[in-house]
Amino acid sequence: MKKKLIVIAGPTAVGKTASSVELAKNINGEIISIDSMQLYKEMNIGTAKVTEEEMQGIKHYMVDEVNPDDEVNVVMFKDKVKAYIDEIHSKGKVPILVGGTGFYIQAIIYDIDFKNEEEGNQEIRDKYFELANEKGNEYVHSLLEDIDKESYDKLHPNNIRRVIRALEYYDIHNAPISEHNREQEESKESPYDLTFFVLTCKDRDLLYDRINMRVDIMFDMGLLKEVEKLNKKYNKNLNSMQGIGYKEVIDYIEGNVSYERMIEVLKQNTRKFAKRQLTWFRREKNVIWIEVDELEFKLDDIIAKMLQIYGGN
Repeated sequence: MKKKLIVIAGPTAVGKTASSVELAKNINGEIISIDSMQLYKEMNIGTAKVTEEEMQGIKHYMVDEVNPDDEVNVVMFKDKVKAYIDEIHSKGKVPILVGGTGFYIQAIIYDIDFKNEEEGNQEIRDKYFELANEKGNEYVHSLLEDIDKESYDKLHPNNIRRVIRALEYYDIHNAPISEHNREQEESKESPYDLTFFVLTCKDRDLLYDRINMRVDIMFDMGLLKEVEKLNKKYNKNLNSMQGIGYKEVIDYIEGNVSYERMIEVLKQNTRKFAKRQLTWFRREKNVIWIEVDELEFKLDDIIAKMLQIYGGN
């Protein structure tokens, strides 16, 4: 018999944190963060990391797991999450995966095997890594647009290893890796009794307003000081330091942009990220969309809808 697993996904600023905590309180659940940034220690404000107060006594996993200069990859992430899922099940509780990193969510819910991930052509990889060093991640990412638009839309330019893996796959097989991945997904069945919620905001302008407001709040909370401290301690080229909310502030700290321009770029990059997140989840199968703006962002109504659906499964 398959064990229960809930996913609460969706774009940034849509209300995943509050909804997940309230749902966990209602169903005896515990939460695993599926976020590519919240697992880093010391990176709190820029990642919108859940606070002790927001947790309301609900245990959270995959938060503050590693240092900003530690190597993180999907295999390590997936193995840790699977162990936590088993731990939560062993306590008779329901694991709830929460986050907006679609690739990690997909890897876990379909238990994708990445054992051949490192196989390939090192010469091709080296060529693209050199190109990234010479012309930048954005340029290498742009090479995907004509040959694998799906991967181009899904992958952030700073996720350079995944970008290069997609380019490498195309060079070897003359076919997009997204097509290969989709065939794998369609042939795979989740090992869990899965309920997959995606919170969304039908009114895109309203979502973007919430994102802009979140960025303003981050600076009120001290984002600039957080990044200044990290920038003194860690190499700015680390994957963690290239995350949205950090690279833009570092650009300002180094005197490359004005304060106003930094804010503008950060808001713009966060809105673009939200758009990519929605694109990813639209391609996912068997998801339950909950339009939180139609529920006026009322937490009680959002949870009532989730419980109605979950209770019927």
